[in-house]
Amino acid sequence: MEEFRKSDIREIIEAFASSVVTILFIMIFVVQSFLVRGSSMEPTLLDGERLFVDKITYRFRPPQRGDIVVFKFPKDPTKKFIKRVIAVEGETIVVENGRVIVDGRSLNEPYIKERTNSGISSSIVPQGTFFAMGDNRNYSKDSRDPEVGFISMRNLVGRAFFVYYSPSKYWRSLGQSLQRIRWLKSPTYQPTKDDYDQEPDTGSMYERNYYPSFY
Repeated sequence: MEEFRKSDIREIIEAFASSVVTILFIMIFVVQSFLVRGSSMEPTLLDGERLFVDKITYRFRPPQRGDIVVFKFPKDPTKKFIKRVIAVEGETIVVENGRVIVDGRSLNEPYIKERTNSGISSSIVPQGTFFAMGDNRNYSKDSRDPEVGFISMRNLVGRAFFVYYSPSKYWRSLGQSLQRIRWLKSPTYQPTKDDYDQEPDTGSMYERNYYPSFY
């Protein structure tokens, strides 16, 4: 009986240890939970929402425009930011008159809270980096800020892909809160039928609107 009990205890310990190792492996190499802090990604992500970050995808391909990503703050790697990729290496980005222009084409961005009040001069995204901005453009510390700048791939943690919790304080009912539990879909920017240069009403040099379709 004593031997049987010891065997059971050993099996329990081994199963527990195996579970811990598996969980640690998943957290380190596969998926990580992330807590959204602040309003920089509104209306897409709200303060206090929790989501899963995929740490595998970018081992096989670089980030794409429209991806929502988590990365380490260059000035303090212990802090993590969550933003949307706007331009990737080799692309030229300009932010002027409230418009985001990539390679001479003005992006149509239905996911933003409002147009940005700040701008940046024409810049080419260096190799091994990307340019990211928050969806709440006027309340976001992102690549427009010199402390963040172009983000090195070395500081990239992963791609946000699923919101699994939204604080009930934002909603009148449980049903409304549950509606926020969702997959995060990245937009693909496709040219409209009227993709041609014309004189914009804001004084921008460019007026090729790219409208996103979602997958």
